[in-house]
Amino acid sequence: MSPYPPPIVPMSSPDLTDAERQAVLNVLNTPHLSMGGQIEAFEQTFCNYTGWRHAIGVNSGTAGLHLCVRAAGIQAGDWVITTPFSFVASANALLFENAVPVFVDVEERSGNINPALVAEAARDLMQGGKAAQRWLPRRGLHTHPNGQLKAILAVDVFGQPADYDLLRVIADQYGLRLIEDSCEALGAEYKGRKAGTLGDYGVFAFYPNKQITTGEGGMIVTDDDSAGQLMRALRNQGRAPGDTWLQHTYLGYNYRLDEMSAALGIAQMNRLEELLGKRQRVADWYHQRLVQIAGVEPPALEETTTRPSWFVYVIRLARGIDRAAVAQRLAERGIPVRPYFLPIHLQPYMVERFGYQPGDYPVTEDLGERGLALPFSGVMDEAQVERVCDTLRQVL
Repeated sequence: MSPYPPPIVPMSSPDLTDAERQAVLNVLNTPHLSMGGQIEAFEQTFCNYTGWRHAIGVNSGTAGLHLCVRAAGIQAGDWVITTPFSFVASANALLFENAVPVFVDVEERSGNINPALVAEAARDLMQGGKAAQRWLPRRGLHTHPNGQLKAILAVDVFGQPADYDLLRVIADQYGLRLIEDSCEALGAEYKGRKAGTLGDYGVFAFYPNKQITTGEGGMIVTDDDSAGQLMRALRNQGRAPGDTWLQHTYLGYNYRLDEMSAALGIAQMNRLEELLGKRQRVADWYHQRLVQIAGVEPPALEETTTRPSWFVYVIRLARGIDRAAVAQRLAERGIPVRPYFLPIHLQPYMVERFGYQPGDYPVTEDLGERGLALPFSGVMDEAQVERVCDTLRQVL
């Protein structure tokens, strides 16, 4: 039981209307609860939205990332350059295949993966030997005899895309797959191009705090025909086109998205611009107030981000401020907050498996120590934002 009073402002809330509720009810009034017309229609909305040929609905963003790892041919011992400043799913999708996440530090302003470090790591890893050791974890599976550098997995942190033009050059130079974890960035644009379409494969996620929600769920998008066909088979227990219900060409998974969730997703996608606009409005309210509070850094946007898509609203406290004490005092006043992100490399299972230590990725660790997610959703009103900001000012 929480020692704090009930929140006076919810940490997050989905934005649902009668249209969403009716869409789900319509499915419940049919006998088709899985693998029917709703998932096909939901996938088509993403083909239409992104302009890509393939969209594969899955039951989570994590499942989508895992299927991208499989489609990229990443196997046990292979190396994938990625970021330690993310939700753990981006690295876990690699560990599911016993591949090795090769972390590089991030850019301080955006929190996104640093392309200059990606270039250095790719060069050294391709060279091998002592040069590669600089980037590899202290222990783990990185000495697998068949292991090699296979891909870059970038994350669009907090709804702002990484610098994909630079990452694309590196990927092409070394023959690497580029996987875009856009689970936090549906609706964002990089130099006028939609997030999710900036690598070889992109993945969106639809947890209740995301830009749209299906409760649980995700969507892979790609223009690669062979990868799209493979991922579609893998999400359905490995059944390839032409397989009967009890035939399985591949080792696959039950990563299917059900019809009720797909119907909910269609209704949400029909409102996407409205939902994005409401989140932008709340972000603007926050920014207007937070720039006036000493010790608080509001989120900053890169010039390459021609449209942000607000997933969460994460401020940074000035160095020297006790974040834990601030969070406790806010909670005591009914304002819930969350630290964002706790660095992946310092999660207990990562330390045990690979031997990471504090100081390995100093920018990631600094951001992880100072980041604080404030209550945020498209259904917040301006009075709630005012309450959060006034309380934060008083606590500081």
